[in-house]
Amino acid sequence: MPSDTEEEFSDLKPPPIFKDLNERVKEYLLKPERLSIHRWEKSQTHWHRVTDIDSLFKIDDEEIDPYTTLEVVRDPITGEITGIEEVSLPIEDDEELQSMSRAPLPPSLSTRGATTQSPFLPAGFEEELEKMLEAAQQGDVNIDIENEEVGKFLGEELLTIPPGCKEGVLFAEDGFTMLNGPEQVKTEGEKMDKDGIDIKANIDLEEVIDSNTHLVGLWKDEDEPRPKTKQNQPQSESDSMDNDNFLESTIIQPPVELPEIPILNITSSSVRTGVTSTEWAEMIDVSLPVPDFREKIKDMAHSYPFELDNFQKQAILKLEEGHHVFVAAHTSAGKTVVAEYAIAMSRRNCTRAIYTSPIKALSNQKYNDFNKMFGEVGLLTGDLQINATASCLVMTTEILRSMLYCGSDVTRDLEFVIFDEVHYINNAERGHVWEEVLILLPAHVSIVMLSATVPNTLQFADWVGRTKKRRVYVVSTAKRPVPLCHYLYTGSGGKSKNERFMVLDQEGNFRLRGYNDAVAAKKARENDFKKNFGPKGGKQFLNPKAEQTMWVAFIDHLRQNDKLPVVAFTLSRNRCDQNAENLMSVDLTTAHEKGHIRNFFQRCLQRLKEPDRRLPQVLRLQRVLVNGIGVHHSGILPLLKEIVEMLFQSGHVKILFATETFAMGVNMPARTVVFDEITKFDGLERRILAPAEYIQMAGRAGRRGLDDTGTVIILCKDGVPDQVKLKGMMMGIPQKLSSQFRLTYAMILSLLRVATVSVEGMMQRSFREFDQVLQSDNYKKQLQIAEKEYSEKCSTPLPPHLAPLATFYDTAAMYIDVLNDIMPILLNQPKVLKEFVPGKILIFSAGPYINQLGIYLNSTGPRQTPYKILALNTAVQDTARYNFDIDESWYRMLSFSTLYNGIGTEESTMDHTILCIAPKNVMTVTKMTLKIDASIIIQDWEKRQMPRFKDAPVGSSCATAIQELSRISHAVKTGASKLDQINLTQSLAVSTGVILNLLDNMVRLQKSLGDLEKSTDIANFKSEFAIVYERKQTERKRDKYRRLLSFENLALYPDYQRRLMVLKELSYIDEHDSVILKGRVACGMGTNELIIAELVFRNVFTDKTPAEIAALLSCFVFQARTAIEPVLTDRLAEAVKAIDQIDQELSSVESKYLVGQFEGQQERLNFGLVKVVYEWALEKPFAEIMDLTDVQEGIIVRCIQQLHELLIDVKDAAVVIGDPKLQAKMVEASSAIKRDIVFAASLYTTQKETI
Repeated sequence: MPSDTEEEFSDLKPPPIFKDLNERVKEYLLKPERLSIHRWEKSQTHWHRVTDIDSLFKIDDEEIDPYTTLEVVRDPITGEITGIEEVSLPIEDDEELQSMSRAPLPPSLSTRGATTQSPFLPAGFEEELEKMLEAAQQGDVNIDIENEEVGKFLGEELLTIPPGCKEGVLFAEDGFTMLNGPEQVKTEGEKMDKDGIDIKANIDLEEVIDSNTHLVGLWKDEDEPRPKTKQNQPQSESDSMDNDNFLESTIIQPPVELPEIPILNITSSSVRTGVTSTEWAEMIDVSLPVPDFREKIKDMAHSYPFELDNFQKQAILKLEEGHHVFVAAHTSAGKTVVAEYAIAMSRRNCTRAIYTSPIKALSNQKYNDFNKMFGEVGLLTGDLQINATASCLVMTTEILRSMLYCGSDVTRDLEFVIFDEVHYINNAERGHVWEEVLILLPAHVSIVMLSATVPNTLQFADWVGRTKKRRVYVVSTAKRPVPLCHYLYTGSGGKSKNERFMVLDQEGNFRLRGYNDAVAAKKARENDFKKNFGPKGGKQFLNPKAEQTMWVAFIDHLRQNDKLPVVAFTLSRNRCDQNAENLMSVDLTTAHEKGHIRNFFQRCLQRLKEPDRRLPQVLRLQRVLVNGIGVHHSGILPLLKEIVEMLFQSGHVKILFATETFAMGVNMPARTVVFDEITKFDGLERRILAPAEYIQMAGRAGRRGLDDTGTVIILCKDGVPDQVKLKGMMMGIPQKLSSQFRLTYAMILSLLRVATVSVEGMMQRSFREFDQVLQSDNYKKQLQIAEKEYSEKCSTPLPPHLAPLATFYDTAAMYIDVLNDIMPILLNQPKVLKEFVPGKILIFSAGPYINQLGIYLNSTGPRQTPYKILALNTAVQDTARYNFDIDESWYRMLSFSTLYNGIGTEESTMDHTILCIAPKNVMTVTKMTLKIDASIIIQDWEKRQMPRFKDAPVGSSCATAIQELSRISHAVKTGASKLDQINLTQSLAVSTGVILNLLDNMVRLQKSLGDLEKSTDIANFKSEFAIVYERKQTERKRDKYRRLLSFENLALYPDYQRRLMVLKELSYIDEHDSVILKGRVACGMGTNELIIAELVFRNVFTDKTPAEIAALLSCFVFQARTAIEPVLTDRLAEAVKAIDQIDQELSSVESKYLVGQFEGQQERLNFGLVKVVYEWALEKPFAEIMDLTDVQEGIIVRCIQQLHELLIDVKDAAVVIGDPKLQAKMVEASSAIKRDIVFAASLYTTQKETI
């Protein structure tokens, strides 16, 4: 290009290219901090302060300035920063606030909650409400107890003010017009016309139409035509002319009135006829029909393709009315329908429901079932969280307890909590969890309890109702929908394979003839066996080959009689495996079924690594499954158990060998249930099955809609069971629901963090204290009477000269209480019992017989007063009249005074009597023994008590004994002789601190009484002491009823006080019972909270590798037995000793304060799996670690899964104490063990397409 041309265009530039507008908008929205209005550098301000060095030495807690922060000051129009100011931060106490109005947790913590949060206020905590009322008087809290409207009870105003906010939004009556403030609510009515149209407000019609026309007809059924809405305010002609066509057709219509959703009252009084009820519970008669059920509930939350049973309809009606419901129904009766309907109601009402189960496996199954039915269901387990924001959450009861203690925000929207298998509350180890959860639930939550039939449903429902201050309705079934027939099988193969005898028919009648026939048949088998093998041939079925023959013949018998599928309950894991292996020759499936089983099995195994697919247990189970035989017990890998369950449900498994856990809530009925044996080892002894256990397992028989009757067969391999025991098991009353409530350190520490929910309050509301609570009304009445009596008799102060006698009374009363406790212990010592021979001289004080001698005869008296003694009739004769009833306490106190300080009597009398006295009446046992014939003396005495022989002379034996007794008594009283006494405490074995404490108190009080004896040596002692006695007894009576109504009367209160002392000594709480850092760490532990916290604070894990930490912590979760002693590395062995040492130290502290383990508690430490877990954490294959132990695969997997939860807890503890190294180690250990087959995804929680 020529140069001149270049110069001509030198001023021209290429056209501007703008940045991508999408990027600019994105940056504007996502990075507001880059906007110019946030430039604050030029707005810095410096506050000149006067330096005051002396102020550093002056601190007044009450005058500490509030926390402050810096906030920018913006121009209200442009938003530009114009300055910075220092503002005070409000003191947030939301963590301790129990109202629903407190601020929600961050989303990451909203489901599980946080240990720093307090639980929401549980229903029924009156004492805590009273405290809040006191605060309300100071203006802090507004409580309206009479107002039951949602969101009003605790003054939360939740319908207008969001949780955590100070202000909210007020709406007009139309439901969507916003008001500026509360004062506008009153004046708003003046601006409304009579039809509710705001004629003065400025409205943007287009905006309102666009945002609200979709609401018209929203609450109408889809199949109903939507009626045309009428204009409420007719337009004038001139107004109509001003509007264009568009506005004419879209004039704002009157707001659609939302239909109120009241709590239905759909059960009439006629339905309640024949109902058994208590104050807080009512049992509904399900035999009565439910007329017009569909009319009463027009908007069913969930519809069923079949007709509901009466009990299901009654329960659903009560759910719709908003009541608590307790469904106690027979196995397979359809209890789950009630749970499903509650879940459907929560979905309809836009609330949430929680379904709890006793075991994790059942949670997975219920998640799968509900997910198919409702589509939106969540699952929470210790190591898994699926769809936590779903309207229905499935979890174990322990997880719900943790959520309640940690103030989970799920509780805010919670409408229903469903407790499946609530009779699990009887479980000694875990039953207390159910009670804790029931007590902690807030008032707005409705409780649905599902249980097998138990005798005391009404009592349990009454406790729940009384605790939650809300009526509970009990719905139960009278009989099973599919009746059961029970048989005894005595066959052994061959000709006897059809020997099956009915012993209990479907009507519940015991067939004695069938039982006798079974006994006869079994005896014939034994006789045949003796003929073939001789009389010393041993028992017939101890031979495995013979048992295999029996099983093969028995299954053939069942197949011929169309009794398959079968669940064979074998109460031993090893026997389950052995029985399945013995039946390898039995083929129960067709070729098509075999193909399906193989295909399904292989698809399920695809989620495992190749080496894990070749595990011996996997290959063994596949081999028997192909033949239609399954095995189900805790030793089977979880994935394999799920495969077996699904194949059993689909009908491909014909016979399933299972342990008792298969009957726990799993809805997998069979046509027949077989009991391999009816005895079980419960950890302490081998015993016959309890009625509840038998019914739970036998109830799996009979499929509703498929079988007319269910068949239950008991195999008589070792003989026919005893008739009485058999009837007791089959026809006995199931075990009552009983309290297993106990205190744990974690519970105490969690509640000590919360000022308003006390440990005493939890104990008082437990099922254990229910009987005491029932008596509380009577105690209150008695207390009122005692208070009135006290005010009448003790209105004036006690005269000063009687003060020493008042001290004497107090000391004597305490001494009598100690004697009442210690004397039964002292007299029941083996060495002392040997001294109780007929003729032994005792010193006793019983009623008017004060400090007298008696001759011991025998111990055949009543239980409370067992000792029969021969005594002189020297009862104190007191002619004075007192203002109180003379009782034994009066005479016993007199016995400590100077007036009666001698033993025996100066009277030489032959008048005598025979008394029955209690151990507390025995003052001491002497070394003197008279030769007497006790039986002759008693017969002589009893004869003379008859009217016809009352004047008969005293027998010679009796007269001789009385004469000798009179002589000794006179000699002792006058000081002529002295009786040597046996030292009752010398040989006492002090096994507990309680006994030692009693002995110390006895010695101390005995000395104090001796010092006070001179104060009783006054004139007119009895009349003077009577004044004191009357006042003190009145005061004692008042204090008695106060104590009965106080926390001190709680059964577990002493245990609570002892545990507090343990926590104080170990520095988990301070002297004010406030939880300190160590206690906060222990709060987060599920079990073994003290010893794990000690390990963390003593730095036991500091120098350990993650694999070693995981291995050592396994001792807290492994509970099975192993015969193999693990070979540990030196570092592991040293750490094991350290843990054992710390455990012994904790045990010694607990023993010091008399804190014992609860009955049936497992050993705290079990190091049997340390080596296995160590190798697994080092990423060894599962097949290799199985060579190190004899523990079954399923138990190892469960142990490592629980270990993973424990590692997470310890990681959280490391965060609390600020130890990043330990936290990192816990994360690494957790990652190391969470792999492969141990954490294979459940088939129930995986989409069906993946398998």
